Amino acid sequence: MSHKPEPTELAHAQWRKSVRSNGGDNCVEVAFLSDGVAVRDSKHPTDANLLFTRGEWEAFIGGTKDGEFDLL
Repeated sequence: MSHKPEPTELAHAQWRKSVRSNGGDNCVEVAFLSDGVAVRDSKHPTDANLLFTRGEWEAFIGGTKDGEFDLL
């Protein structure tokens, strides 16, 4: 991200889980911020977040859709 988000922005962020998580607590959550995207571990929501620019996030999602990270 071009700057670190304010703590209040992260505190008030609307965190989302994948619908495929079936409501479990063993997944990652994503929040779209004013200047990027934050990712956190749902089991440890107060630990550090990973922060990405929108471009980095779009590249990751594109690579995922294209199978770039498939293990097989």
